[in-house]
Amino acid sequence: MAERVTVVKGADIPEGGSVVVNVRKKDVAIFRVNGVLHAIDDMCPHMGASLSGGFVEDGCVSCPWHYWRFRLSDGAWADNPKVKLGAYPVHEADGVVQLELPD
Repeated sequence: MAERVTVVKGADIPEGGSVVVNVRKKDVAIFRVNGVLHAIDDMCPHMGASLSGGFVEDGCVSCPWHYWRFRLSDGAWADNPKVKLGAYPVHEADGVVQLELPD
């Protein structure tokens, strides 16, 4: 069963913006794109760059160092979907954002 963890206020993530939260000793980037929140692991597996500072386009975030692209919907590397980052369901209600994390 998954656990919901409150991580940030919804107002802290503007449209087109992102934040990084640390949950269970892991950095997770949360993006707001077209009013929808997406959460994926923040570290690019190539060389460890923070994805929260990357450019978002067509449902993908590009790593700011070497431009590897990851789908916000499921964390998959756009050029080889077998490689995936963690992706987490996001819930926003009553002014707070919660991540749904596996046990």
